Amino acid sequence: MQPPAGDDAPAQASVLTAALTNPNATHSATDPAYAISTRGLVKTYTGPDGTATHAVRGLDLDVFQGEAFAFLGPNGAGKSTTIALLCALARPTAGQATVAGADVLSRPEQVRRRVGMLFQHSALDPDLTAEQNLHIHARLYGMRRRLARLRTTETLDMVGLADRRRSPVRTLSGGMRRRLELARGLLHAPQVLFLDEPTTGLDPHARAQVWDHLRALRDRHGSTLFVTTHYLEEAEHCDRLAIIDDGRRVAQGTPHALKAAIGDDRVALRTGDDAAARQVVRRIAPPGAVVTVDEDGVCLRVPDGSAWIPRLCAALEAHGIAVHAATATPPTLDDVFFHHTGRSIHTARPDRTPAAPVAGGATAETETGP
Repeated sequence: MQPPAGDDAPAQASVLTAALTNPNATHSATDPAYAISTRGLVKTYTGPDGTATHAVRGLDLDVFQGEAFAFLGPNGAGKSTTIALLCALARPTAGQATVAGADVLSRPEQVRRRVGMLFQHSALDPDLTAEQNLHIHARLYGMRRRLARLRTTETLDMVGLADRRRSPVRTLSGGMRRRLELARGLLHAPQVLFLDEPTTGLDPHARAQVWDHLRALRDRHGSTLFVTTHYLEEAEHCDRLAIIDDGRRVAQGTPHALKAAIGDDRVALRTGDDAAARQVVRRIAPPGAVVTVDEDGVCLRVPDGSAWIPRLCAALEAHGIAVHAATATPPTLDDVFFHHTGRSIHTARPDRTPAAPVAGGATAETETGP
């Protein structure tokens, strides 16, 4: 169900423009502090053979108004399914969710009016111009012609594509197309903007450009951004993040706090005999420290890793083992993911398979078996 067309009057244009520059302009003071809040959210699919597959399992989330929130997880973790539920494009099997002050079960139409969405895969018409793509989307969203033209001009300028407004989409670079899709999601000045893997397939320069515009959107206009990603460096751009794995939230907090909770630095020693070096390091490592050998050499986690390096190097040299390189690095978000799940974020689960697409173009990610 699309939003009502409304009157083609300057006052309506002013309201939408004010909503873009002041997110509180069109919302009451009684709106909740959370832009998104879920409790026990579940999505289960039943296959043709009657087997239940679980995409989301009892998800609890709280996203503050005006923050950039990352939903971090590997492919198949349940990220896209969660977005479909929060945008009222799929119906939860169980649990509750409120988005932009509206319940996704009892008021799905209001949820859809109040959110914007950038899907993983492009829905732009490559033969139409950037301006035409946005104008058609605005009209489909119920805007009168005059307001559609105004919002098209405003959003193209916001994402830095005003000079390419008459260029066919097929002539735009990948980064420009992604920014055009971002403009489309902003046409109706949504309270919450969902971005599902916003930079997948882009080169590093184009990804940086997209994130520059997202940060400006949050900082200048107070927009709430909900970003799903499996790129660790993208999650670092966000105020807070939640890690999802196997349909469950396994951790939540600021990137700094989640890394600080691990505490220990990773020390890696590349030696002339890593197998022998591992035995030496195990004898002097702190109790409980796990010493492994991988492509980086002999590795372990210890507090204040840089202070441990001279001691470890001296012990190895005393045993006649040459040390070629030694590094100490603080925890990363991949370390956080490993700490909570037992594997790297880039290691896919073997028991996860994609489900059929859900309404609105999102993809439901499920697992095979309960």
